Amino acid sequence: MTRNAFRMAAMATAIAALGLGALSVPAVAGQNSDNTAARPTQDTSVALVVLNGDPLSTYVKTKPAKGKKIDFGNTNVKAYRAQLSALRNDYKAWLRANVPGAKVTGEFDIALNAVAVQLNGASLAQVSGTSMVKSAQYQALYYPSAADPDLALISAPAAWATAGGSATAGDGIRVAIVDSGIDTTHPCFADTGYPAQTQVGDRSFTNNKVIAAKVFSNRTPQRGYTAEAVGEHGTHVAGTVACNYATPAKVGNVTIPYGISGVAPRALLGNYNVFPGDLANARSEDILNALEAAYADGFDVANMSLGGGSHGAQDLLTVAVDNLDQANMVVAVANGNSGPGFSTVESPGMAARALSAGASTVPHFVGVPISAAGGSYGGATGDFGTVTAPLTAPLAVVTGSVNGLSTACSALPAGSLSGQIALITRGSCSFSTKIRNVQGAGAAAVVVSNNVAGTPIAMGTDGTAGQPTIPAYMVALEDGMSLKSAAGAATTISNSAAYFLTSSANADIMAGFSSQGPTDVDVRVKPDVVAPGVNVLSSIPHQFCSAPPCFAFFQGTSMATPHLAGSAAIVRQQHPDWSAANVRSAIVNTADWGVLKAASNGSTIVYDGNTAGAGRENLAAAVNAKVALDPVSVSFGAEPSGSGQTRSATVTLTNLSGAAQTYSLAVSPVSGSGVGFSVSTPSVTLAAGASTTVSVSTNAAQGATAGGKQAVLWISSGGTPVAHAVLYTLVK
Repeated sequence: MTRNAFRMAAMATAIAALGLGALSVPAVAGQNSDNTAARPTQDTSVALVVLNGDPLSTYVKTKPAKGKKIDFGNTNVKAYRAQLSALRNDYKAWLRANVPGAKVTGEFDIALNAVAVQLNGASLAQVSGTSMVKSAQYQALYYPSAADPDLALISAPAAWATAGGSATAGDGIRVAIVDSGIDTTHPCFADTGYPAQTQVGDRSFTNNKVIAAKVFSNRTPQRGYTAEAVGEHGTHVAGTVACNYATPAKVGNVTIPYGISGVAPRALLGNYNVFPGDLANARSEDILNALEAAYADGFDVANMSLGGGSHGAQDLLTVAVDNLDQANMVVAVANGNSGPGFSTVESPGMAARALSAGASTVPHFVGVPISAAGGSYGGATGDFGTVTAPLTAPLAVVTGSVNGLSTACSALPAGSLSGQIALITRGSCSFSTKIRNVQGAGAAAVVVSNNVAGTPIAMGTDGTAGQPTIPAYMVALEDGMSLKSAAGAATTISNSAAYFLTSSANADIMAGFSSQGPTDVDVRVKPDVVAPGVNVLSSIPHQFCSAPPCFAFFQGTSMATPHLAGSAAIVRQQHPDWSAANVRSAIVNTADWGVLKAASNGSTIVYDGNTAGAGRENLAAAVNAKVALDPVSVSFGAEPSGSGQTRSATVTLTNLSGAAQTYSLAVSPVSGSGVGFSVSTPSVTLAAGASTTVSVSTNAAQGATAGGKQAVLWISSGGTPVAHAVLYTLVK
C-alpha cells in the first residue's frame, strides 16, 4: 500500500535547526512596549488611610507564633478584630460628617489597619484631619513585570474580558490535538478545579482536563504503541491551545516573569496521537481515523500542526477537512514550513475550508549577555552547550557571502579558530552542521547571527549522531552586524541566563519558513491568516528537562496553528450558535491588515495574501465579528495572459450582529497591473442572522502582465470596516 506520510510541521529538532528564515512581527502601537518611564505611578483619585492601632499581624496579643498563621477562632483575635472594626466605624462616621464627598470603599485589618477611600475631589489632608488617622497616601499603581507577549499580540485577554475573563475563557469547549500526545503530568494540564468529565480512551493518559487519549497508527498492533506523549511536539501545541491560566514557568534555571496561559485556558483537550512512540510520520488513514474519532467523541475544534506533500485539488485529506468543517467542526491546520517561496503550501493546510496558519514572530527569548568592544547583546540559548562560567576570548569573524559572514556549512581549516569565539551566520545547513564545523576548527564557542530581522531563536539540533559540544548562541541580525565590526576584540559570554523581552518592532515579522500560496490546480489563497509562530513558549513533557515542569521555545507554523485552534474555542464558546464556517470567518476576516512585515528587513509591510493571508489574527475583533464571509477569500484561478477574460465568483455574507445591518462594500486594488476587480453592489441590508450573496469580478486587459494580481474586498458598517477578504487571480 502506498504511504502518504505526514511530517510534523516544526518539530524542535528539525524546524529550529533549519537555516531558513527567522521571524519577527510588527506590533500594534503600544503593544509590548519596553518604555515604562511614562506610566503613571499613582492614582490620585483614591487613598489608603492608615488608622491608629496595629493590625492583627503585628499586635502583640494576635500576631502568630513563628511558622504559624493567625488563629481567627482565638478569643483574643476575635476581641481585637471587633475593636479594630469599631475604630473603623468611628472613622467612617467622622468622614461622613466632615468630608461627605469621600467614600470608604475597602477595609483592612490583617496586614494593615486601614481603609481605602474614594476621594471624589477631597485632599489627603482633608481625609486625614482627625487624631484617628496615622497616615494617608495616594494609592500606588502596579504593573505586571511582563505579560504573555504572544497572547497580547492577538488580543486574547481583551477577547476573554467580553465573557467572564480568564476564569471562564474557553470553558467546556473541546479541542482535539491530533499530534504526538499530551503529558497530563504537566501543570498546564492539571485538572484541579475542573468538574468530573466522561473520559475516553486510555485512562492512563487522561484526567478531567485532557479527557481523551487514543492512538492512531496501523503499526500499533505490531509495536505496542500507546497514547503516551513520548515526543515534545503535541504537548507544546496543547499548551498553546489551553495551558491552565498563569501557570508558573521556567526555561532551564530562568524564571519566566509571567504565568504561561493557553489561548483558551479553560478548554478541554483530547490527545489523538498519530505520532506515537518514535514515529515521525503518519499515514492519511491514521489522521483520518483520528479526526473522525474526535468528531464522534464530541470535539468542537481540531488542531493539526502537521503537513505533507500536496496531491492536487482532490487530495483526500483536504476533502475530509472540508467535509468536517461543513459538519460543524473547525479544523485548524499548519500551512507548512516549506517557505519562502510561492506555491509551497502543504496538505492538508491547502484545504479550502481549513483554518490555515502562517507564522510570525514573538519578541522574546531566554539567553545570556554577550559583550564585545563596548557593546552588549543578547545571545539566545537552545539545545546546544552553554558556558558554566564567563568565557572571554578573541572574536573570530568567519567571513563569507551572507551579510559578510560564513554559514560554516563546509569544513573549516583545522586550528584556524583555536581558542577563539567564532561569529558565523544562520542559513543553508542545520545548526548542528555549522557548529560542528566551527568546533572542528578549534573554536572555544560560537555565536550565530540571525539572517533575518527580529529576535534570535533557540537553535535546535538536527538529531544526527555526534552532536557538537561547544557553547553556541544566536544573536539578532542587527547585533550580528555590530559584532562583525569587533573582529579580534576580547568578547565575553556570560553564564547568567535571563529572560529577554525585546522591542515591539521585533513583533509581527513574517517567518521566512512560513509556506505560501497559492495552492496548486485551483490557485486559492493560503494561508488564511497568520498567528505567532516564532519564539513561542509553551509546555513540553517531563522527560525533556532535568527539573520538571518543562517549558521550551519552539518555531514553526505548528506553533501558529494552536493559536488559531484556541481562538476558535474562544469564539465558539462566546457564540455557540455560530457554524464552523462562521467561526472560521470571524477569525480570518477580522484579522489586522497591514501590520505584518517582511522577514528580510523587518520593516516593509507585507500585503500579499499568499504570504500573510488576511493578516495577523485579532481575537478581540473575532469575538465581536459583525459579518461572516463564505468563502473567506476568493480566487479567480489562473487565466492566460492576453486573454482579456472577465471572471466572477460569489461571496455569501451573513449578519452575525444580532440586529439588522446595512453593510457597505468596496474593492481596493493591492498589486498587479492590467487587471481590475469589482463588486456587484455598493451595499446590502440584512436582518439579524440573514444571509445574501454578492458577486465579485475580475477583468483582465489583453496584454496584462503575467503574475499574481490581488485586491481586497472591504465590508463596512456605519463607516467602519468590519471585515475584509483577499481577492486573487493569476495571469499566466
